Amino acid sequence: MAFRGAISVGRQANTSLYSIPYYLRTIYNVSPSSPFTRLNPISHNQTGLKYSIRAVSGTSVDPVVSKKQKGEESSQNWKIKMLYDGECPLCMREVNMLRERNKSYGTIKFVDISSEEYTPEENEGLDYKTVMGKIHAIESDRTVVTDIEAFRKLYEAVDLGWVYAITKYEPIATIADAVYGFWAKYRLQVTGRPPLEEVLEARRKKGETCDD
Repeated sequence: MAFRGAISVGRQANTSLYSIPYYLRTIYNVSPSSPFTRLNPISHNQTGLKYSIRAVSGTSVDPVVSKKQKGEESSQNWKIKMLYDGECPLCMREVNMLRERNKSYGTIKFVDISSEEYTPEENEGLDYKTVMGKIHAIESDRTVVTDIEAFRKLYEAVDLGWVYAITKYEPIATIADAVYGFWAKYRLQVTGRPPLEEVLEARRKKGETCDD
């Protein structure tokens, strides 16, 4: 998805222009000692048996998180919104790195365009097909940025601006956009996915099925 991904076509998927560590850690907070539900003694009355079940004590239950909340991780202080394809494996490597980095900043809002909850109305009218064509980001003042500039803005939001700093200058800027444009055009094929037309058709049929 990123400029790094573009220059890695034909090489191994984990090769990049810049050596930035990916903090791909998933933390599971599981407590095997949590108590289970306990039952009160059975009581009898004229109408039959009553079972009184006490609430679980000493345990906490995570609130149900909707797909929309999962697709749009927000912060009150976000400065830029990243629209990403959650079904792109290479793209997700970069998203996960930025998401991990963002835990200390809260400046990026991540929006998965592949989510069923994604709506153009909440994202400056950018529909699924448009965003699938290339990277889009939306600044807090509603300015839409694309291509390498989008990556530069996103990285700057988490103090990694030096990664794309050189792309501010010509002729590097033009070259970088051209290389990224090539990657964006063929990223579906590179990652083993069908062409965009087939993806759009499958998404349309899925929507019709859900409506039915």
